Amino acid sequence: MNVTVKGVMKKTGLFKHHAVRIGLSLLLVLPLLLHTLGAINLNVIQRLENYTYDLRLQWTMPNTLDKRIVILDIDEKSLQEQGHWPWPRNKLAHMVDTLFDRYQIDVLGFDILFAERDESSGLKRLEALAQTELHGDANFKTALDKLKPGLDYDQVFADSLKNRRVVLGYYFRHDTQLNSSVGALPAPALAKGSFEPLNVGAVVSSGFTANLPELQKNAASGGFFNASPLVAADGVFRRISLLQMNNGALYETLGLAMARLALREPALELGYADADKNVLSLEYLKLGKRHIPVDIDVAALIPYRGKQGSFTYVSASDVLKGTASPDLLKDTIVLVGTTAPGLLDFRIAPMQESYAGVEAHANLVAGILDGNVKGRPAYTLG
Repeated sequence: MNVTVKGVMKKTGLFKHHAVRIGLSLLLVLPLLLHTLGAINLNVIQRLENYTYDLRLQWTMPNTLDKRIVILDIDEKSLQEQGHWPWPRNKLAHMVDTLFDRYQIDVLGFDILFAERDESSGLKRLEALAQTELHGDANFKTALDKLKPGLDYDQVFADSLKNRRVVLGYYFRHDTQLNSSVGALPAPALAKGSFEPLNVGAVVSSGFTANLPELQKNAASGGFFNASPLVAADGVFRRISLLQMNNGALYETLGLAMARLALREPALELGYADADKNVLSLEYLKLGKRHIPVDIDVAALIPYRGKQGSFTYVSASDVLKGTASPDLLKDTIVLVGTTAPGLLDFRIAPMQESYAGVEAHANLVAGILDGNVKGRPAYTLG
């Protein structure tokens, strides 16, 4: 009994002797544990993690040119030679025809939205005249009927998309105060009822702004291109949603939709860590034989290849004029975007403060094709 009492007293004495040290340790460990569990948010820890991730990325980037993917750039040169943006849709139709027929590209994606009608041809005014001042003029009506197909620029553009591997971009909204939508969505990557929504964890949209129905109908696919609401607090664009939910269905991002077309549309499946498909167990998207790691938001870390210029840039004006080199474009995946400062499509990337948004999508396409998208599964929390 005396030995036991003495042992307890000895331990009590040791505890008292080290009480300050133990208390300080708990004060340090407890907040870190709560931060890891998500109960609190320590901005200093998150900033440190982001900083170390950015360093690791910069040290491991290949910094090589990927010639499989081409950025068709609506640059300052294009605006000076072809006129201010937006261009008439018949000009865009000519660009699409030229890319597929003359340059024989493989897949075309638009990091651009076509939500409003193009009335630059004057067709609407001519139709109004046919109903008013020139209502009884048979010659005018006959001439208008002949001209109308060529003056309906939206339909001309839609016709150029038919039977071609074209992906149109759009964006989802996440403002709970607004739930109205504009335009037509593409077919979902995973239809409502084909999966259990509670076991996915994807960002849920409150609405969307999409392309004109006739355009989306004729395009092979579509993908959202907005980064929100997953941009980090420091504004750096490190990851991107691969799937977002709207009205119970899952829709794919622009880069994923383009990669699927380039791979000839393999089925998209949800990959779980266990057979029970718990909400935290979604670890990857299965695309044919490829596994694309995702996090709890069904987002992926963008596998940046290097600073801006990791892909070939071709001026859109050169394609319209037919002066671009065929060797740069044949059999490539082409992303239409812009580096013109006035069109404001720049992001903050881990390795560059002003980075063209269109190239972020190009990096995702390349990463999916190469199978080198880095993972950050839910079990790393442990």
